[in-house]
Amino acid sequence: MKNTVILGALTVAGLAAGAASAATLDDVKARGTLNCGVSTGLTGFSAPDANGVWQGFDVAVCRAVAAAVLGDPMAVDFTPTTGQTRFTALASGEIDVLARNTTWTFSRDNDLKFEFIGVNYYDGQGFMIPKSLGVSSAKELDGATVCIQTGTTTELNLADFFRVNNINYEPVPIETNAEAQQQYLANACDVYTTDASGLAATRASFETPGDHVILPEIISKEPLGPLVRHGDSEWGDIVRWTLNALIAAEEYGVTSANIEELSASAGDNPEINRLLGTEGELGAMIGLENDWAKNAIMANGNYGEIFEKTIGENTPIGLSRGLNAQWTEGGLLYSPPFR
Repeated sequence: MKNTVILGALTVAGLAAGAASAATLDDVKARGTLNCGVSTGLTGFSAPDANGVWQGFDVAVCRAVAAAVLGDPMAVDFTPTTGQTRFTALASGEIDVLARNTTWTFSRDNDLKFEFIGVNYYDGQGFMIPKSLGVSSAKELDGATVCIQTGTTTELNLADFFRVNNINYEPVPIETNAEAQQQYLANACDVYTTDASGLAATRASFETPGDHVILPEIISKEPLGPLVRHGDSEWGDIVRWTLNALIAAEEYGVTSANIEELSASAGDNPEINRLLGTEGELGAMIGLENDWAKNAIMANGNYGEIFEKTIGENTPIGLSRGLNAQWTEGGLLYSPPFR
């Protein structure tokens, strides 16, 4: 009898958890739009274009999720967030997912009760200075004034770096990347420090990018990725596997140019068939249609296509793939199997 009671309690708890886990998916479907938190504007990653349409590397994740869930990559409402406001917006339910150059850390994952669903950019913190200062190493920055976004891992890493190297600095607190850019160009600080990708994006927006140098030191690990709230496993799975679909598509050679042909009928590669929904029932396992991943990939292309057109070497940001290359090319990108 005791075991029966325990099992009954577990069953009730499981049903309650199942009901709670579907909440965000149900809300998004009922609303007809995905609410996505992004930066207040970071060229190449998330910023509105001349027509006010949000574009960029992080934006593409949100559009892929909207395409997977709603069948429409444009069914997204974007909420600009700062380093200070982003977590409140997610925790309160104002946004369904945060895709905003945010570092996956232990305390954010556990203490703040968020769930990081993967890494879409492997990064590290760097320093940018005017070339005219003649500094070649971050270890030469003793006494420098440093523009730093509050409420970030960058703020903590900076203090650690200067302490370890026994040098001093004067912080100049800022809230947004736009404010940092303004203060830096006005010489209110000698140095701007943030993720190296953010520095490249910021420098690309300057009138004379060549007048500014990103120093060689990378002082931290900054695995950047989208996140959702704890306690919503089904929604976390949807966002996680949407990102995985973009990564896997590049590995398997599924592109915006050939996806229609590959999905017209089942081919010889069972992994591609399962990814595109021509074989198996993976969509049903996460409460979506069988072509969910196809729609996600069609939104902006596979991971490599998104990278190249938003932040790659042929864009003003000019980032090489580096650690963000596929595992088959010596990078860290690796999707679990679609099976």
